[in-house]
Amino acid sequence: PSPATPPRRRKVGPGRSTMAMPRRYTLPTELATEFTPDEVNEFRNQFGLFDANGDGSIDTHELETVLRNLGENVSANRLNELIAEVDRDENHKVEWNEFMYMMKNIREGGHSAMAQVVKKAAKLLLVEGAGGAQHTFSEEEKIAFTEHINNCLSNDPHVGARLPMDPNTMAVFENCSDGLILCKLINLAEHDTVDVRALNTRANLNVYQKTENLNLAINAAKSIGCQVTNVGAGDLLEARPILILGLLWQIIRIQLLSSISLKNFPELVLLLNEGEELEALLKLPPEEILLRWFNYHLAQANHPRRVTNFGNDLKDSDNYSALLHQLSPSQCPPVTAEAPRDRAAQVIANARAMGVATFIQPKDIADGNRKLNLGFVAQLFNSNPGLSITQEQLEEYDFAPFELDDAGDSREERVFRMWVNSLAIPDLYLNDLFGDLDDGEALLKIIDRVSPGIVMWRKVNHAPRSRFKKVENANYAVVLGKQLHFSLVNVGGVDICDRNKKLVLSIMWQLMRKHTVDMLAALATDGQTIDDAAIIAWANSRVQRSGKVNRISSFKDRSIANGVFLLDLCGAIEPRAINWELVQPGETEDDKTSNAKYAISIARKIGACIFVTPEDITEVKSKMIMTFVASLWTQDLVLQRQGASGAQESKA
Repeated sequence: PSPATPPRRRKVGPGRSTMAMPRRYTLPTELATEFTPDEVNEFRNQFGLFDANGDGSIDTHELETVLRNLGENVSANRLNELIAEVDRDENHKVEWNEFMYMMKNIREGGHSAMAQVVKKAAKLLLVEGAGGAQHTFSEEEKIAFTEHINNCLSNDPHVGARLPMDPNTMAVFENCSDGLILCKLINLAEHDTVDVRALNTRANLNVYQKTENLNLAINAAKSIGCQVTNVGAGDLLEARPILILGLLWQIIRIQLLSSISLKNFPELVLLLNEGEELEALLKLPPEEILLRWFNYHLAQANHPRRVTNFGNDLKDSDNYSALLHQLSPSQCPPVTAEAPRDRAAQVIANARAMGVATFIQPKDIADGNRKLNLGFVAQLFNSNPGLSITQEQLEEYDFAPFELDDAGDSREERVFRMWVNSLAIPDLYLNDLFGDLDDGEALLKIIDRVSPGIVMWRKVNHAPRSRFKKVENANYAVVLGKQLHFSLVNVGGVDICDRNKKLVLSIMWQLMRKHTVDMLAALATDGQTIDDAAIIAWANSRVQRSGKVNRISSFKDRSIANGVFLLDLCGAIEPRAINWELVQPGETEDDKTSNAKYAISIARKIGACIFVTPEDITEVKSKMIMTFVASLWTQDLVLQRQGASGAQESKA
């Protein structure tokens, strides 16, 4: 093989181009016998740590990024010296062949400061796990998520020009570090979560504009149930692989699993076991539903095996072969290959014949990668569930007890569920608010997160099975709610266990309100009372100081419906965040909805964690409006403290 030829350039936008990414790095002929294949693969991964844009070379910018992630601030002169040490053709970059000559030199006893940087970079992605054990990020996940982004966003007007990214490089991390791809994926997971008008989309964004996008991505991710704790825009701006992969998986998982429910697929009643109540199916998480679905089709195919997990049970592709053939006999012939990876490759080919945009690789199936297999099975379900039921059969089931009374209640249920999930409470993720809270234990976990230490866990029945034990837990939750001065007149634990929707929604609102107010109080002036009147007074004062004339008298003020006051408030906190040409007068319903969507994304863009829907604004849902304004006040205080801290550092 000969050295890799310079890749073609392709246009990205006016005055900008990028390198078409090579599918692999080619080893120079004279070095072919110097290294084993495993060594070459290891060096290729190390080179990829630096080659963020995948163009087959390392420039000073990419070297600086890695060094910064290593905690080292290096001058421009030193960066040039490190490059020059290895740069044989003096083009101010380190190509793959030059990198390998450096490795050969080190093996022969030579010394290189650049080589020391490479060794340190090889440890860049080590993270500490249980018991102090260390492991690296999953190369398989990096490849899979890159492929998924390539599949889903290739036609996107704002990020499509960056794609396809080479999954064998580290390009995905650099490309996610400005927030655009993350926001676009969030919108695929939950339509219209991010108002694209709020995004900074032009080429060559500065640090401030990238930070705004990342703030929006993080807070929008929380609003759809992602658990993003101790991660800020600055962490993602540095393209930290572990953090980006973790967030990508959560978004992709929600995209693939969020529709797998009885609401969207009532034919899932076919998965009920004999004698099982509909309630039991409603409580199952999507992963369990997918396993049941898989086994339903295996039974329909008279296949002798069943799956109990997304790992070992799928490694030999036998169950996959039976599933796909059952779903589409003409497009998916039985797998006949013998080697595990060859069998897996046939499975993937069959799935693609069905129109599934797969991102799993044969190695992932053969190795039993649980996470990627879960994603693959979800893709199969979403593409072709293969469940058929008549209207007469559906009428045999009573869905009425599980339906919410109106659209407002449905929105509230989702908002509270997403809020709880965003809190990242250990061993708690809500898929169905009422069903998941009916044992009392989950509610106690939420209460303890909102008011740490209030729960005496020795009094709690863990994983209760009997109704008596569940009611005991729920009664204890009511007692603690009263200690927190919640309004719980004539509310008992039995109401929670019976899934009384109005009462459960009321309890959740009071928990969310306390959490919101406590966060604000922790930042506010010592001794300041935080109530509705104080929050309204602050909002009016903040808008007035910015030169705007809008005011509100309460959180029920009908003028809030047009969204203009909330946008004025966002603009008062950060004037640069809003494009005022996009703000509508708010006279029509469409104008109001447009402003409401824009206000939510602008609030998230400046760093506020918002769980409000556009309908909450246009319908002036006072409870949700209160949380919106209080969250903005909290973020305003955070920004003021950051500004004061920055000023002190400058003086120092």
